[in-house]
Amino acid sequence: MDLVLSTDAALAADRLDRWRAALATALGPMAVTPHGSGPLTGRITGRRLGHLPVCSIEADGQRVSRRGPGEACVALLVLTAGTVTLIQDGRSAVAGAGDLLAYDTARPYTLDFPERFACHIVHLPRRGLDVTDRELRRVTVTAVSGTGGIGAILSPFLTRLLNSADSYAPAVATRLAAGVEDLFGTLVAERSSADGADDGRGDLVPRIRAHIDRHLADPALAPESVAAAHHISVRYLHRLFEDEGITVARLIQRRRLEECARELARGGRAALTVAAIAHRWGFADPAHFSRAFRRVHGHSPREWRRLGTVNTRIRDGGLPQDVTVTEAGGDVSRAA
Repeated sequence: MDLVLSTDAALAADRLDRWRAALATALGPMAVTPHGSGPLTGRITGRRLGHLPVCSIEADGQRVSRRGPGEACVALLVLTAGTVTLIQDGRSAVAGAGDLLAYDTARPYTLDFPERFACHIVHLPRRGLDVTDRELRRVTVTAVSGTGGIGAILSPFLTRLLNSADSYAPAVATRLAAGVEDLFGTLVAERSSADGADDGRGDLVPRIRAHIDRHLADPALAPESVAAAHHISVRYLHRLFEDEGITVARLIQRRRLEECARELARGGRAALTVAAIAHRWGFADPAHFSRAFRRVHGHSPREWRRLGTVNTRIRDGGLPQDVTVTEAGGDVSRAA
């Protein structure tokens, strides 16, 4: 159900206070400076699209500023009438009707509308976005044209969607909300590519591989932790490895299994147990380790250790006379 906040019923002298209260309800506490000399008029319609809060605003020209920290969201503003200047982090961007602007609501920002305007604003919680701070800064405080690139898809889609956000069945609204978040991720990827974010790929992949080798023993090593350590998103990490012939998760498992195989093959009286070796290289579940090892190496860890011990004794010249080895298969047997 729509929540409508308006200055219509307020006396002229009370309209600015009424408007500040309306903005606080929709966007959080804001400093408001009207541009006109007459009483300010405005109307806000609040809705929800699944888990995403949406508001539509029509009002006279004004400058609104959020000074203190706000909720950790990315705001997508679609301007349908008038012009606006967004100021944040010492940067500014000017947008016209049909354009989009994104800004981080957790940091101070200013929206300056020089004349009467209309816009839709949807807030995307940061926890639901697979976007790093560095990637976010590439797309915030930059006008995204509604006539080209992903903006030509996103702007009319959002305009139509947000106009009727509360008319969808809950299940449909949930899927549409996820679609908006995915489209924003696509916008970030497009902007990152246009800004040359992929230029360092050749250097980044070897650094990521070296990082994985250094942290193999950490059970928490995973694509998420690798991406965070290199200040990139998981989505971008996967894109980096598209041409590597292996996913990051598979690479981590393969390198762990290689180190386990090497250690098992060494054998010796002081050798650790199979379970201890598995744990040493980041495998928390012995059963999972055993299955993965057999799938990759064709033998169980204990079989691999036995074969490695025999091969070591062959190299050292210490194989008993009643033991024979078939070279092709590595089979070990005793003479009758």
